[in-house]
Amino acid sequence: MKLVWDDLVALETRDVGPYAQVLADAYNHPKNAPLLGNTETMTAADVVEHFAEIAHPFVLLRDGALAGDGDLRNVRGDACELAFLICDPAAQGKGLGTRFATMMMVAAFERGLERVYASLVPANTASRRVFDKLGYVVVDDPAWADEPDDLVMAIDRATFARVNAAAIQAIVR
Repeated sequence: MKLVWDDLVALETRDVGPYAQVLADAYNHPKNAPLLGNTETMTAADVVEHFAEIAHPFVLLRDGALAGDGDLRNVRGDACELAFLICDPAAQGKGLGTRFATMMMVAAFERGLERVYASLVPANTASRRVFDKLGYVVVDDPAWADEPDDLVMAIDRATFARVNAAAIQAIVR
């Protein structure tokens, strides 16, 4: 699946080889690692293995260059979990995460899913802002938590469509 929104392309791919080292460096960055819950250094080979194991992996390209990655994981029935990262900490907090998450949610709902969850490290206030803006609400559903103390948020298809109607129209499939 390929989604385009102005200068961004969200590309669903398992061929992460060309991006694996940049992604490993981003996952290991001292600012990113704690917010992702990473406790061990990742190599490029680890990134390739990670992409092979998840249901729907995406890379985010901005003007043709890698800007981030994300995935729709833990697909269960009509629900899944969404995770994403903007690689360069200097590019974070400028709306890329919101736009990328929106694009991946369009992909999720076009696949027929009805609910999307997010599991957040409590200290990850930037991701919390993204999910708040998109219309997610905090839910008490530990089954969707990656770690016992994670914050779990969720949104349903109808709420996403209502809150993000203009953005959805801007995305080319």
